[in-house]
Order: sequence, then C-alpha cells, then structure tokens
Amino acid sequence: MTEILIVGAGPAGLTLAIDLAQRGVACRVVEATGERPVNPRCNTTSARSMEIFRRLGLADEIRRAGLPADYPTSIQYRTTLTGEEIFRIDLPSAHDVLAGEGREDWPTPEPQHRISQLYLEPILEQHARRLPGLTLERGTRLVELRQHNDHVEAVVETAGKQRTLRCAYVVGCDGAHSTVRRQLGIRYEGVDAIQRFVSTFVRSPELGRLAARDRAWTYWTYGRRIASLIAIDGEELWLNHVAFAPGHDTEGEDPEQLLRESVGEDVEHEVLGVVRWTGRRLVAQRYRAGRVFLAGDAAHIWIPVGGFGMNAGIQDAATLGWMLAAVHHGWAPPELLDAYEVERKPVGEQFAAAVGAQARTSFADVSPDIHLAGPEGERARAEFAGRLAVTEPRRYSPDGFSFGYHYARSPLVVGGEDPAEITMGDYQDCARPGFRLPHTWLDDGRPVFDVLGPGFTLLRGDPNAGVTPWTLAARDLGIPLTVVDLPGRYPAALLLVRPDQHVAWLGGADARPGDVLHTVTGRVPAHQV
Repeated sequence: MTEILIVGAGPAGLTLAIDLAQRGVACRVVEATGERPVNPRCNTTSARSMEIFRRLGLADEIRRAGLPADYPTSIQYRTTLTGEEIFRIDLPSAHDVLAGEGREDWPTPEPQHRISQLYLEPILEQHARRLPGLTLERGTRLVELRQHNDHVEAVVETAGKQRTLRCAYVVGCDGAHSTVRRQLGIRYEGVDAIQRFVSTFVRSPELGRLAARDRAWTYWTYGRRIASLIAIDGEELWLNHVAFAPGHDTEGEDPEQLLRESVGEDVEHEVLGVVRWTGRRLVAQRYRAGRVFLAGDAAHIWIPVGGFGMNAGIQDAATLGWMLAAVHHGWAPPELLDAYEVERKPVGEQFAAAVGAQARTSFADVSPDIHLAGPEGERARAEFAGRLAVTEPRRYSPDGFSFGYHYARSPLVVGGEDPAEITMGDYQDCARPGFRLPHTWLDDGRPVFDVLGPGFTLLRGDPNAGVTPWTLAARDLGIPLTVVDLPGRYPAALLLVRPDQHVAWLGGADARPGDVLHTVTGRVPAHQV
C-alpha cells in the first residue's frame, strides 16, 4: 500500500514529498511528463519558501543556484532595454545576501532568492530521489481515482500499462489542468482572464552584453506594449514576458517582433520556446474531498506577479505535510486534516485578491510621452516614476506575503484573534497565535528556526515558568514536544510552536497543557481552554 500518493512533481509536490519523507512517511510521486518542461516559469523563491527549504536542509544549495553570485537582483523600468531609464529598485546579489551584510535587521534568516524553476526543480528532484521511503515516477499519469472509507484507489498508467495503487491519502499537485481536481468534480471560482501573455525564452549572448552595461534581474520595458525581460542565468538566457488585454488574441503576435520592441533594436538570438497563456485569478471551491487534497496550482491560479503562485504552493505543502505526518504516526486523529482547507483556502482567496489588485496597478496606462526627447519626455518619465515608486516596491519586497499570512481562525490555534485582511506588503512583526513565529537571532548566531524541533516546540521565555506539566501531557498524548529556553525573546512566558513554525498558543503558567495540546492536534478538549 502507498501511504501518500502525490500527483505532480512541481515545486509543491516535491516539497510535500521531501517534507513527508523526512518525517518518516512513505510516499510516491507520479508525474505525467517524462522530462521537466523548458519554460522557465516562476523566477522568484520567496523568503518564506526559503525558510521552509532551510528546514528541509536545501536553502544553501538553492541559494548557490540561479543567477551568478555577484549578479544584482535589481529591477529597472525603462522605455526599452537600450532606451531611457524611468525608475529602478536596487536589490542585492546572492553574494551580498550570503555575506550577511545588515543581517541583524533582517526579518528572516533567508531573504528571497531569484532562481528560475529551471534550476529549482532539479535540486528538489535530486534531493527527493535520495530520500528513503520516497519513490518518484516520471512518465506516469493518473487515470482515475476511486475513494473508499479507509483508502483511495488510484489508477495510473505508465508506457500504456495501467495499474491500481491503494493509498491512504492522495494529494493533487498537478497544476492548473489538474486531473485530481477534475476527478473530484471541484471547480475554480474567480476571474478567468486578467491578462494574456506571450512568453519567449531565448538564448542571446548579445542580449547579455547589452544588459551588462547596467545589470538587473528584470527590465520592465514600455515600448509598444508592456513587457518584462528577465535574466535567467545572468548571461545568455532570457525570458521576455509581454502582456496583452484579456480579450486579445495572441496567436497572431510575432515573438521576434515582441523581443525587438522590448530591447529597442535587433539582437542575435535563438528562440528556445514560446508559450501563449492567460493570467487568471482562480481559487478552487474546496481544497479537500474525503481522502484527497489539492495543493499548489491545482488549488489556486494567480496572475504571475512576483511568483506568488508557486510560493503559495510551497506554503500549502508545509502546512499539509506536518498534518499528514501527525495522522500517519498516530499522535493526531484524522480530524486534524479538516483544518488544512480551513487554514489554506482563506490565504488563497485573500492573496488572489491582493495579487489581482497589484496586477491592475502595475499594468496601468502609460503615457506615450515617456518616449519623447527633451523636457516633455523627462516630465512624463518623472510622473510615471512617481507612480512606480508607490506601487512597485511592495511587489519585490512582499513581506506581508511571506510573514503576514496566518491561521488565526484555525480550530488548531488557541487564542487567535480576528485580524485584518492579509496584505501583500505589510505585517506585524510580533508573536501572535496563528502567525509564523517571528525570526530572531540567538546568542550563538543561529536563527530561532534552527532550534525548533520536528514536532511541536515549547519556547520558554520566563525561566520560572514550569514546563513539566507540558512534557507530561505531551508524553501521555504521544505528541513529540521539544522544550527550548529563550529568555526575553518573546512577550510571553511560554509559546507553543507547530511543526510548520506557526504559533499555536502563547500564554503563562495558568494554562491547562492537556487542553491546549488536545486542541492544537485536532482532538476535542476536555475543558474550555
């Protein structure tokens, strides 16, 4: 019997598989495509995703991949690549991040990293293939799901031959055209078309030489159309995204002409791939049906503003992973899994709205006067720069997305308040039930995340607070609990942190540990907590 079947070997599916395997849960990943696609797709791994990868032991390897270490991750806004500069956001290289300059002020030990999925996915897959208990099959597609009370039968096909896998649970991480979602009869809800795009992946050393005059990770250009020219390897590989109105037929658009408009002149290049696609804002009606779950693009599709879709899928995986492991190992009941949709679907809905709003402001009307010479053109560019200064920084430093999403309304959280809607750029850097534990550096130079246990962790901020009742209650319930002394770090005598690094409860010596632990693991508490 396969304990967990994961359909789809993208970032969400591979992250979930690695997390489960490291927690001692056997799992199988099936992926319909025999090889990874060549389209670079997402090009940013968020700070929160990097924290998750740090927990999985992958952050350093990921940070060494992608752009060259000394390549700036800056954003430039120009009339064309070879034309006039309008606005810029200067951001550090991976080398500067690893050197730790200013790290004492960071809200995280793992700032975001610019890396194409072309480089991220092989790292995840290679790591997954080395883990015991994890099987990965490429060229195997899901044909049918049959649910039963105590298991799921998954019919899969490899090289024309079908077989049936008996699974405890199935997770659909198989993207926007998810077979799992269709098998469940779950529809998307939202806006079906926000923008249309033509994305052209090219190899062009000449383009690299032009960019080397003033290097940036992304060049936004405003020729005949709005486009973003993205450095994939910092040298010869580039991705040219061009946006069109939602009703525009992109089939007649010439990728060669679109590249010429972005650059401002002809450059020698080789087209490696062209994708014509639609940016949407859709969230699945449900994230679960019986023993089958949805994660990643199978659960939500957002217009690609800042790579939020892929990173939200990695967050989905981090949440679902510990829950499935807890049920598998028997220290939480199956009812715990009801909280997955309760926690993740509101995050998907709120960020779908935020990302859609960001897209509308980012693709606002641009005056053609920015292309004029002389004072009139300078005035138009200055006016546009003023608007960009308001709308763009939050997109490229989206702290609210990384650190402000929460599960305050979750049945697994004790004392969670009803906070304001999640925003992309803002968050409160304080310990609150349901929120990610705020980062702090310890005296030995390690971040607090490095001392958290694989199960629940009780952080003791007051040396006089008794922890024996907690350890005894955890032992009686079979819940893995690590106790860590951190005097004065957080504004509470005790904080209980979940396996996914979110605060489950905070308080003092008057708590009833047994009731709290019952609640945070999905059991019905004996008394009011």
